[in-house]
Amino acid sequence: MSATLTSSQRTQIAIITVVAIAVYLGFRWLPTGTNLSHMDFRVSGGNSIEFCDPSNPQFIPVVAVRSPVIMAVESKQSALAGSLVDVSVRLKTSSGKPMSAEDLLVAHTRKLHLLIVDPSLHDYQHVHPEPTGGPGEWSFSFTPKAGGLYRVFADFTPVATGRGLYAHADLSVQGPVVPAEEAAFSYPWLEYRDTGYLFVLQAASDAAFRSGVPVDLIFQTIREDGGPVALEPVMDAFAHLVAFDLERGGFAHLHPAETDLTRPPDTQRPQLTFKITIPRPGRYVIWAQVSLEGRERFVPFWITVV
Repeated sequence: MSATLTSSQRTQIAIITVVAIAVYLGFRWLPTGTNLSHMDFRVSGGNSIEFCDPSNPQFIPVVAVRSPVIMAVESKQSALAGSLVDVSVRLKTSSGKPMSAEDLLVAHTRKLHLLIVDPSLHDYQHVHPEPTGGPGEWSFSFTPKAGGLYRVFADFTPVATGRGLYAHADLSVQGPVVPAEEAAFSYPWLEYRDTGYLFVLQAASDAAFRSGVPVDLIFQTIREDGGPVALEPVMDAFAHLVAFDLERGGFAHLHPAETDLTRPPDTQRPQLTFKITIPRPGRYVIWAQVSLEGRERFVPFWITVV
């Protein structure tokens, strides 16, 4: 059989090649909706925050490093402890370009996550601002439980980079400030009771939490009457953990290893596993966020890292 292509075959190959190239270039030239590029998220010099891999969460020293994104928060009325507060958020790059909804990717069901914590670390709230339509403007409402200078951490992923970034700002709240005394705790079991449920956080090994050493954590939810526990998905996971240091210099946002939402944990004693590495010794609080019976619950666990 002759291997020589006929004129008709060569024409067909040429047409297929041209069409494939055209399709490829067409996809490359499709607009992404954002006017920002990777270069808009670069910070010259040292001591700058790095892009973070969502699959490898770690403790991020957000306050001590420079972020390519600047965030400002402002309450629309006097912020009072125990009262609903409307807050406006503005995001822009360090060069002054606004960051709106089209500039961010959806991560864990939302484009922008705000992690809000009071000076004592006894009030933690996770909220999702909505874009107002103004350039780089967002808004949300929350009810602070105490007074003091609340710290607001932003967790988001720019379209231009596809990697997680962070920023922070402070919001003053009027009202009594909760004393910053350290909460009681036991090791290796950390327990917290809330409205008929017992929540347990345990290190997988009996070794102490040590700085710079990865630790496997086991999180359990138990009904005190012995009944079944039906964990409901919250932000594409059956639970989230967030760790803060006493100085609120940064945080670690952790997601469970069990990622398949079609396979919920055992309802008798659901168990989820996490991994964390804390770089410095000191006292930390790890807040667990779960959804039970249609209501989200936030559960604190205090740990000492040696």
